[in-house]
Amino acid sequence: MSIFAANIFLQMIDTIKNMIDRFPIGFVFTSSDFPVELSKLKAANKAINVLVAQGKIRRLSKGRFYKPQIGKFGELQPDTYQIVKDLIEKNGKTIGYLTGYSVFNDLGLTTQFSASLRIATKKEKKAITRGIYRISFVKQENTITKENIPLLQLLDCLRFFKEIPDTMPDNACKRLFALFKALTPVQTATIKKLALKYNPATIAFLGAIIESINEAEDTTALLNALNPMTTYKLGISIDTLPTQRKWYIR
Repeated sequence: MSIFAANIFLQMIDTIKNMIDRFPIGFVFTSSDFPVELSKLKAANKAINVLVAQGKIRRLSKGRFYKPQIGKFGELQPDTYQIVKDLIEKNGKTIGYLTGYSVFNDLGLTTQFSASLRIATKKEKKAITRGIYRISFVKQENTITKENIPLLQLLDCLRFFKEIPDTMPDNACKRLFALFKALTPVQTATIKKLALKYNPATIAFLGAIIESINEAEDTTALLNALNPMTTYKLGISIDTLPTQRKWYIR
């Protein structure tokens, strides 16, 4: 490399570094986040690799980087949203949402953290790895919108109820009661419609919870979606979920 070319490259490193300094700690970025001409993109990528080697930034996965944050107990990973943001949003449109362990934790169903992340999307995909995280995908039959994501996450908690770690079924069910009681009448009506595209066990569980909270709630559509010959085992006591027999839950 000539002295002139070397100076240009050093200038590129300084330019990239100055841009990165303006990013928030933990912000995950790619080379496309820099206003660099296409002809200079290769040099920008090399500059980023130099900064990785210098320890200024960290590589999360191929082509994805972040500014490290040092906490009381060592270096912290970026927050969950930053790790998966390109998998749940594309060109300003919502294409997926977090579900599974991270939501169990956010909703107070467990205190256990996991390096496994799950994303619900319209189309199933193969699992991938980013940093310490293994990211898997599950199909969501409903149309995904920013407005209905909280309701879909609640339904997913019913769908994956047996996967909730480090808690007893009765305790998890009681927490779900609190979450469903907080829904507005409009949200309750919406979640009943969304549930009809879920598996029968989820529909049964939702019906039992809603009817236990308000016995006057119309759950006819949910009950009609079930096969009376099929039962569902959730391990919840009759005292905690008193309506379960009607909903074929054992």
